[in-house]
Amino acid sequence: MRPVEPASNNAPAAFQVPQLDVAGNRAARKYSRREQAMRALWSFGRWLIILSPHPCHAWRRTVLRLFGARVGNQARVHSSTVVFMPWNFELGEWAAVGPEVFIYSLGKVRIGRRATVSYRTHVCAGTHDFTDPTLPLLKPAITIGDDAWVGTDAFIGPGITVGQGAIVAARAVVVKDVEPYTLVGGHPAQKIGVHPGLRKRRG
Repeated sequence: MRPVEPASNNAPAAFQVPQLDVAGNRAARKYSRREQAMRALWSFGRWLIILSPHPCHAWRRTVLRLFGARVGNQARVHSSTVVFMPWNFELGEWAAVGPEVFIYSLGKVRIGRRATVSYRTHVCAGTHDFTDPTLPLLKPAITIGDDAWVGTDAFIGPGITVGQGAIVAARAVVVKDVEPYTLVGGHPAQKIGVHPGLRKRRG
């Protein structure tokens, strides 16, 4: 592992980092043969969702199930939603996933009953080990609990649990677990309140 040559601005040695082993990263097996075959099939199968008219929610549930997803009754997935690996995806009854949501399901992604994931949210169950020069692929699971609501354009990071009834504000970047019935927002997301219904009950 060789250190990077100092930058032209004479950066101190303390800031030198090891060179990345790109060749090692590319040579590593990241998916099983079965997963590779399923990905090839899904590259065609996903068009059955993309081309489906908006009202065809039952059709999209059926297609996802055919490719290994666990999808509850009355759950809704928009035709523009991207589910990267549907066999790693679980969607509870009456849950909804909005337009242009990206479910990067390298690892398991579970969205609970009656939960909502809003427009353009990125649910990212994949990352790399940055302590290793070969940057091995990691696939930490994500759970979005029952009755949770993830706002527009939010980012849910690898390994995160969004608790039951929690609310993630629009464009929040969630990099640590969200407690049940709390409201979080910002970059990185911080607790900014509790579920409004919880306040009413306490009052």
